[in-house]
Amino acid sequence: MGIVESVKAVMWARKRQPQDVAYGIALAHERFSPRELLDQAVEAERAGFDIVCCSDHLAPWWNPADGVPAHCANAWVWLGAAGQATSQVSLGPAVSAVVHRYNPVVMAQQAATLELMNPGRAFLAVGSGEAMNEVPAGLDWPSPAGQLARTEEALTIITGMLRGETVSYEGRYFRAREARLYDLPPRRIPVYMSAFGPKAAAMAGRLADGVWTLAHPVKAPKVIAAYQKAAQEAGREPGEIILQGVAAAAETEDLALQSSREWKGTLVDESYAADVSDPARVGELGEENVSDRKYKMMAMLGPDPATHVRQLKAIRAMGATAVVVMNVSGADPLGTVQLYGDHVLPELRG
Repeated sequence: MGIVESVKAVMWARKRQPQDVAYGIALAHERFSPRELLDQAVEAERAGFDIVCCSDHLAPWWNPADGVPAHCANAWVWLGAAGQATSQVSLGPAVSAVVHRYNPVVMAQQAATLELMNPGRAFLAVGSGEAMNEVPAGLDWPSPAGQLARTEEALTIITGMLRGETVSYEGRYFRAREARLYDLPPRRIPVYMSAFGPKAAAMAGRLADGVWTLAHPVKAPKVIAAYQKAAQEAGREPGEIILQGVAAAAETEDLALQSSREWKGTLVDESYAADVSDPARVGELGEENVSDRKYKMMAMLGPDPATHVRQLKAIRAMGATAVVVMNVSGADPLGTVQLYGDHVLPELRG
């Protein structure tokens, strides 16, 4: 997809962008304990975030032997607790993989339960995941085409059940036999799909209620373009465009960098598509491919609210309906949330 299509897609997204863009925070099960994340969720609602979501990981993006803590609490158990600890924010995973570790029937059941317990607040965001989380659960990591095929089968089952259908499905990877939700929420839960390339974005356009991607200035417009085109060809109204970045506040920019550098692996394509299941190797890929200078350009780092506001406005300018920041500050995670509440979010909404 060429630059002209990418520019047109961004212009299209801007024209349909709501006046009040939603702002969310993604909380990291890889880095913090579930209790710490619950404190972050409560603080995020107090700070004025519209969305609180969480990663869904079995493994971290780094080698814990290098000294950086690692955790792996279950995202869905935690979301239930977060719903009870908060009262207004939208809640969901960012994102749950549906290629192996979760059966799609169970995923639909989990999402419906979250909505029943928190009416009007739940969403489901899904994707093909990473080898580091699926291989330990017994999957032989598939090719990119295989990842997409599995995701499409799972998404077909999930969305059917969330519409209230009784689903029987015979796929290559997943099966369902008269699966239905006996506790169906009054509101149909929106389902978003993570996409890093045009094929996944096209699937989101056909099957999901929006697309969720990293806020890369070159790659994101291509994802948006593929999503728009596929939705229109399928006769569907395009939905949400959710763009995600990473943020860390600390007393100095250097401390913010040093206390979050383990997240460099999230910015490497190979970490997602390739058969790389060893967290130590994922961390090495981050250090090999993302210099400190590049990381500073791609992440929002430091104590100055203006730095965060400037980069978030650039993300918003790509036509996002929602902007999500991943809180990766190892030095001061609660301080990062408070910086946004006191300065960043008011400036973005002003």
